[in-house]
Amino acid sequence: MTEPAIILVRPQMGENIGAAARAMLNFGLTRMRVVGPRDGWPNPKAVAMASGAGRVLDGAGLFDDLPAAIADCDFVFATTARSRELTKPVMTPERAMEYARALAAQGKRVGILFGPERAGLENEDVVLANAIITVPVNPEFPSLNLGQCVLLVGYEWARQTTEVAPEVMNFARTEPAKAHEIEALARHFEERLEQAGFFFPPDKAPGMKVSLRNMWSRLPLTTAEVRTFHGMLRQIAYKLGMAKYDPDQG
Repeated sequence: MTEPAIILVRPQMGENIGAAARAMLNFGLTRMRVVGPRDGWPNPKAVAMASGAGRVLDGAGLFDDLPAAIADCDFVFATTARSRELTKPVMTPERAMEYARALAAQGKRVGILFGPERAGLENEDVVLANAIITVPVNPEFPSLNLGQCVLLVGYEWARQTTEVAPEVMNFARTEPAKAHEIEALARHFEERLEQAGFFFPPDKAPGMKVSLRNMWSRLPLTTAEVRTFHGMLRQIAYKLGMAKYDPDQG
């Protein structure tokens, strides 16, 4: 069973990265990914704080941006304590890790996003996730330290006793679309909509694109469905004279 990847997005302090590594190893998690760390990588303060969990840091992957860090993931969770104006499933850590184990039992790759210490994940990060993990903390003081947040999720991952959860998606002769496939489809869709003049007025275009990206990441699309969407868009563009038809593309 493939354990989930713990993805630290733009972490600021080396000490918190080290604390996250300790929390991961406490519960048998070793797959860390670091996206755009503020103070560079490797970080000696992270090594000092890891105190025995240095192998997690040694094996950590370094990425310039989030799309690259989740490109091979079949399902992505985003952790956040703030209310988001995004339509996505919101789960407790317990339910999320139950679902993550079910996916992992099928050989799927799961990623879990943790935001920077100061303000957490941005909406542009969250829209790339399939679901949100929220801890029911005190609403008057919802802030959690990065290491604490990783610890909570790691604990719920480790304490699941069943190999397969009672609910799981059954894929008929296909596979769930990976993050990079969804990203390519979103770009293709935006390109055609740009050509059709959909993004109007221009000042509202960024918000419209964020809403569309959120929709694509929320839909449980399969690889076959993504190919079908690409084919539909190419055929529509061909019939409207927007692009040359290429039956072998995609």
